[in-house]
Amino acid sequence: MMTVSTDRQWQGVAAENQDDVPQKVSLLLRERSRRLLGELLRPHRRAIARLVVVVLLSNVAGLSIPYLVALGIDTGIPALARGEGMGITLMIVGSILGAALAQALTRQAFLRISGRIGQDVLLELRRRVFTHFQRLSLSFHEKYTSGRVISRLTSDVEALAELLQAGFDGLVTAVLTLVGTAVMLLILDVHLGLVALAPLPLLFLATRWFRRQSALAYRRTRETVALVIVHFVESMTGIRAAQTFRREPRNQEIFEQLNEDYRAANARSMHLVAIFMPGIKLIGNVTIALVLVYGGWLAFRQEVTVGVLAAFLLYLRQFYEPMQEISQFYNTLQSAGAALEKLSGVLEEPPGVAEPEHPVPLPAARGAVTFAGVRFSYTPDIPILPELDLEIPAGQTVAVVGATGAGKTTVVKLISRFYDPVAGRVLLDGVDLRDLDEATLRRAVVMVTQENFLFSGTVADNIRFGRPDAPMADVVAAATAVGAHPFISGLPGGYEAEVGKRGGRMSAGQRQLVAFARAFLADPAVLILDEATSSLDVPSERLVQRALRTILAGRTAVIIAHRLSTVEIADRVLVMADGRVVEDGPPDRLIAASGRFAGLHTAWLESLSASG
Repeated sequence: MMTVSTDRQWQGVAAENQDDVPQKVSLLLRERSRRLLGELLRPHRRAIARLVVVVLLSNVAGLSIPYLVALGIDTGIPALARGEGMGITLMIVGSILGAALAQALTRQAFLRISGRIGQDVLLELRRRVFTHFQRLSLSFHEKYTSGRVISRLTSDVEALAELLQAGFDGLVTAVLTLVGTAVMLLILDVHLGLVALAPLPLLFLATRWFRRQSALAYRRTRETVALVIVHFVESMTGIRAAQTFRREPRNQEIFEQLNEDYRAANARSMHLVAIFMPGIKLIGNVTIALVLVYGGWLAFRQEVTVGVLAAFLLYLRQFYEPMQEISQFYNTLQSAGAALEKLSGVLEEPPGVAEPEHPVPLPAARGAVTFAGVRFSYTPDIPILPELDLEIPAGQTVAVVGATGAGKTTVVKLISRFYDPVAGRVLLDGVDLRDLDEATLRRAVVMVTQENFLFSGTVADNIRFGRPDAPMADVVAAATAVGAHPFISGLPGGYEAEVGKRGGRMSAGQRQLVAFARAFLADPAVLILDEATSSLDVPSERLVQRALRTILAGRTAVIIAHRLSTVEIADRVLVMADGRVVEDGPPDRLIAASGRFAGLHTAWLESLSASG
């Protein structure tokens, strides 16, 4: 039993990861879902046209078989009894075999064509989702958890895959069979046909009830499975912290609740199926019994032939069997509809940092950075930068210091254009960053953070991250410049050594050195170091400090620094408070001025003395 505190924490988890989409989900009625599906299917119009022809031929062949059976009973058998030869009978039997063969061949063609269309659509959808997730701004990814991202690209795409691979197959065949069978029943005998079709209102009401209820049930299923994935991903990603703080019981408790909710959602869906499908079968069996009794009476009175009655029974079997497929299609449809609604919602999420319609070329950036009347806030009511004017000449190394929340990291995020200012402009060599295409900006500006991510692969692959085509000589030169070559050479395999998951086979200092080598190889005009030496031990930090003078030569550098050693290599220091620059100048001059930076400098010296 969960405690009240646990319930509140779980509600917070659920609310944080809830998808912002409408409650009622329908694949056919949601405009953005329909638009997305239309865009995905549009390139396959010719294949879809061929598919329609194949389906029509298949259904014509299938519908002809009961009629041919009736013809055989009413014409072929009496002809044999009269001794009129085998010609008519053989012709009818041959027609039945031909129709069966045609149905099998067209069925094979249908599966082949529909399978190819479905796989092409899924390929394009996965490509779109992955590409769009990469284009979305940092602000989106900070609020959209990694578990939800994984859910969109896995379980939601798989739900749509099930619809494309199996659902439409059953639906198209079922609908054409229902319509064709109803027509054939009325053609064979109107009165008996009306009796056979009398339960249609019941079928309509049952299907309408199931459609409405299953829409809600399958939306709940998609939501709960997404929450299971979110919690699992976050628990495994933070496994070190979980084990350190003995969080496993609490994580297990949350997972048990999420898992139970997912089980209950699936159970509700299956409960609806368990009512609908047997109900349809019951209606079908009762209808067949009525037709058999009424048709037998008509046959006894010689108002219908035995062949027509046999054809009716065969057609009724064809009529009600697709209802089972339609009910199964509704299961798939509602699951895929909820998934497609979420996918279309993500794909219509506008990038917070949009690409310019007419980008300004910047072939060789020098690195001059300007903040002109910049105002910025993450939320409307809390300004982070009230109004910032700042000039950083090309080639200058600037250290930014200040208390937590002063706006230091916001400044470098704006320079990197992870966000756009609410007002004002951020300029690179006199060009507004909003006028530069992303490729140009990323070549010119590179950030190295405190927690640099190393990807699975070799050390060389991670250093080449910004320049995948860089030769090994340049990789080694970059590592040597930052002092990483000695430890890399000592690894088993050297530069071809696998770094492990997120660089787990290296120390924090070694990972940071590889990140420095990656930035050096990218050779940007502006290099941003966001507390990039904070995770280094003293020997590694001294090594990096010597390398930084080489790395920073000839380029603009903005360094968020919490260590005295990092500030000492700067040409200029900016002291920030409440989103404003309160002190600005060379380190020596600010120390002599006895202001805020002088106080920080004194505190750094005292901490070094205490630790030394």
